[in-house]
Amino acid sequence: MSVDAGQIIGGSFSKIAIREKKGEKLELGSLLMIEEENEKILFQVYDLSFGSQIPQGIIELASGFDLEGYGDSINFIDSDIRNYTIAEAKSLLRIINNEAKTPKTLPSLFSKIKFATNEDFDFLTKQENPMYLGKIRSGSKILDVDVSLDATNFFTHHVLIPATTGRGKSNFVKVMLWNALDYGKTGILVLDPHDEYYGRQAVGLKDHQNKKENLVYYSPFEVPSGEKQLIINMELIKPDHLNGLSNFTETQYQVMNIFHGEYKEKWLEKIMMAATPEGHDYKKSTYNSLHRKLRYLLGITIRENKIKFENAVFSTDGRGLATLGEIVTGLSDGQIIIIDTSSLPNQLELVIGSIIATECFQNYKEAKRGGIYKEIPLSVVIEEAPRVLKIDSVEEQENIYSQIAREGRKFKIGLVAITQLTSVIPKSILTNINTKIILGNEMATERNAIIESAAKDLSDDHKTIASLDIGEAIVSSTFAKFAIPIQIPKFEDVVEKSKETKPKKKKIFSDVE
Repeated sequence: MSVDAGQIIGGSFSKIAIREKKGEKLELGSLLMIEEENEKILFQVYDLSFGSQIPQGIIELASGFDLEGYGDSINFIDSDIRNYTIAEAKSLLRIINNEAKTPKTLPSLFSKIKFATNEDFDFLTKQENPMYLGKIRSGSKILDVDVSLDATNFFTHHVLIPATTGRGKSNFVKVMLWNALDYGKTGILVLDPHDEYYGRQAVGLKDHQNKKENLVYYSPFEVPSGEKQLIINMELIKPDHLNGLSNFTETQYQVMNIFHGEYKEKWLEKIMMAATPEGHDYKKSTYNSLHRKLRYLLGITIRENKIKFENAVFSTDGRGLATLGEIVTGLSDGQIIIIDTSSLPNQLELVIGSIIATECFQNYKEAKRGGIYKEIPLSVVIEEAPRVLKIDSVEEQENIYSQIAREGRKFKIGLVAITQLTSVIPKSILTNINTKIILGNEMATERNAIIESAAKDLSDDHKTIASLDIGEAIVSSTFAKFAIPIQIPKFEDVVEKSKETKPKKKKIFSDVE
């Protein structure tokens, strides 16, 4: 155990006042420990202030003398005994016989507090299928304790990664996917609008030793050797794939479903060529409006009485008939599949993701209905999540992304939502996301939304979240015993470490209950 860091001098259950010992430096987020009889109590600092036994007026007078050159009055009153730092801390855990429990009592007044050390986290348990997140962080000090959650719970119960620009969201996703490749037990669909995860021009997931077995990269453009071009045949598109992706009216949804029922895989071709199923007579304005929306959403033009696509994704010939089935099968087998959407319009990226996610969702749903439970969990990674997680009314058409957020866990399908704007995601969806990897955020409205929906009590952590530096995060999860401050490693360092011929065996800790 380390030397004393301070001493409890007062406060309340949620606001323990600690006097800092001379020479020690308490920080926002510092983890502290008390040993009392047969138990330990873990605390965390969430605010700092000055304390002094000298009246404020005398302090200001001494400062004036010093500033204006009338002598060294500061040293006369600046005693280590009379001036000090006070930390406000909250109790996180009681540890009794190496078992963590929720604190319900006050610690003793004048208890000596020490900085938490590696050995204080022996109560964390090892997982068979760990998803490594980073190392425990105490303020800015990194402890040599790895933090992980059970991968199945982590992915199927949804993950939110909120942060402002430049705080390390992309780095964390790379680290997360890299570690998922280690085990190959989770199918992950990654919609990559910046083409940054595979690593065409830099270090990326392509450098993983399990790349050949567990990683597949699709792009609608020229692809690296061994990877696949993204081509989806028009006949594979279904009306369900377009739910909630445009402002289709109820009547227009009916038209699409009627055409699909009548013409099967030819429905889109027929509807764009204005064929009318027998016995149905909708207004011409309905067709015209539907045509405009479909042309915009899918990038369709009509030339020489034929359907043409303005993008390289959809084909009207025999190409791409097997693509969707290959992707769904690969995900079901535990592959990580990256879809490069970097040069595609925003709405087309969402359509592609919706087509794949809808097929996966229906596949898993039908399997469960038939009594066959999929062993491999599945997750969808979506950036700028508010684009699709914004449906909060039963009157609005729900898209597949919000549907997964609401009920996907029942079928072992989860969502990894990356965002700068948590506040615009409906609360009904936020509360369904059980794990939040909270990186730095200086906007008060966003911190409020994160704190209000967090699985752990973060009501005192406004300052802590705002002060998080690049790579520093707080893990708030229903599968964790407390909100864990972590340091996420740099992705390049993770890759470099994997190249060691004899990597050190490390203890993988998890706080899953």
